[in-house]
Amino acid sequence: MKLVTFVRKGSGIEEVGVWKEGGAVLPAKEAGFAWADMNDLITSATPEELAALALAEGNALPADQVTLLSPIPRPMQDVLCLGLNYTEHAAEASLYSKEAFTSERSTPIFFSKRVSYSQGTGAPIPAHADLTQRLDYETELAVILGRDVLNATPEEVEDCIFGYTVLNDVSARDLQTTHKQWYFGKSLDGFTPMGPCITTADEIAYPPKLKISTTLNGELRQNSTTDMLIHSISDIICLLSKGMMLKAGTIIATGTPKGVIMGMENPRFMVRGDVVASTIEGIGTLTNAVE
Repeated sequence: MKLVTFVRKGSGIEEVGVWKEGGAVLPAKEAGFAWADMNDLITSATPEELAALALAEGNALPADQVTLLSPIPRPMQDVLCLGLNYTEHAAEASLYSKEAFTSERSTPIFFSKRVSYSQGTGAPIPAHADLTQRLDYETELAVILGRDVLNATPEEVEDCIFGYTVLNDVSARDLQTTHKQWYFGKSLDGFTPMGPCITTADEIAYPPKLKISTTLNGELRQNSTTDMLIHSISDIICLLSKGMMLKAGTIIATGTPKGVIMGMENPRFMVRGDVVASTIEGIGTLTNAVE
């Protein structure tokens, strides 16, 4: 099942629903459910309710009558992120700045990404040209937890996952390296677009082996699969949940593959007018223009 947050054209009221074939959206309330938002659905919906929603029929809204937002416009807390979690990306990052992106380590690199509002597909990425001249993309598979997790074992991880979405970990490389840690350069307003939907975990075999790619202005830049993670989703959740409660609704961005702008020999960083499209098999394409 593909879950979305949307507004009907002209209404301005956010709703949750099911994304159907052809882009039509069935509002959850058509099936008799009244979740306040996606956070409420993730944290309170029972398996029986989700099964009923997946099978529900009703008056779906045509694609031209809705605007998709980020599936989780207002995450309940910062997004948890993995740095340098694909081997070839770690190598290209180290070439850009060995001091900031050393890849000689056996343990995961964790950081958090501040997000007060996540925009969806079709919404702009602000250029923040007064703060950065090195705007970069990072397409990532984001994992969304469906229940509180503490001290998870590898055997338990799959059952902890609610679903998956596409996240663009937009990064200001100059801020990221100048400040010697990544929080500021990753957390400017508009730097966490997600979408177009959440694909529930039952739709994707675990561990996910999905094609992941990025185009910039139509040119293929990133092209890999999500089974190439250095530290697997099970590794990540087991380690992070040791002594730290991961709450239902937690979003974990699992890292990006090779092909970001900073890894290029003569990098041309994103500027106003550029269009970045992030695609993950089984989920969809998240498209955003820099403005």
